[in-house]
Amino acid sequence: MSLLITAIILGAALFTSFVSSIFGMLGGLLLMAVLITIMSTGPAMVLHGLIQFVSNSYRAFLNRKDIQWRIICVFLVGAVAALWGLTFFAFVPNEAAVLIALGLLPFIAAGLPNTLTLDISRPYMPVLVGLIVVPVNVLTGVGGPILDIFFQRVSLTRHQVVATKAVIQALAHTTKIIYFGVLVGSTQNWPNALLLFCALLLTVIGTNAGKHVLDNLDDKAFFAWTSGIVMATGGLILLRGLSLVNY
Repeated sequence: MSLLITAIILGAALFTSFVSSIFGMLGGLLLMAVLITIMSTGPAMVLHGLIQFVSNSYRAFLNRKDIQWRIICVFLVGAVAALWGLTFFAFVPNEAAVLIALGLLPFIAAGLPNTLTLDISRPYMPVLVGLIVVPVNVLTGVGGPILDIFFQRVSLTRHQVVATKAVIQALAHTTKIIYFGVLVGSTQNWPNALLLFCALLLTVIGTNAGKHVLDNLDDKAFFAWTSGIVMATGGLILLRGLSLVNY
């Protein structure tokens, strides 16, 4: 691996962990975009999963007092069911279809009436999140854009959103590490030990820096920023999906 590629990976680990620590989103998507561009799929998936697991786990630790454990427990029901289902179906969807569906979801969710709001704090909504996010995370490498939708119209504080989402994302990324690093992968998919150590160290540094920014935001500004990010990300994903459609 060249020095330039190593520098790009380490820089991406630092920057994306910083962004994720502030908003609880976007960092994983940006990191995947970088890694999948400069690495083959298997190694990119494993490295992405490891960096994101540490980033989310440490972010959850920093905000541990605000984790909503009821949501996590109910989410696990759907997540386990989704993993069990994946063992029976070798379904690999068309890339364009996946991207178009992902891109449309934020706009569909925004248009739903309050009675049908995709609010993860509702009693049984985390089960649906588990059933959707885990398969998407395994098949596409990034489940964050879907998860973000369920945290936009919630009665939670910004710290509760970031903390709870971090736990869910950490759990989701373990499935990707196991899938590409053990089940369908090989030792060749695992990164160099020194590269991994440096990337994880920078991830911790970036997460700490982002935490200070989060503490100085208010909830109104936080949700205004995250709402804009979700819609903009959805639009870009939708455009990418449409560009792949064969007319």
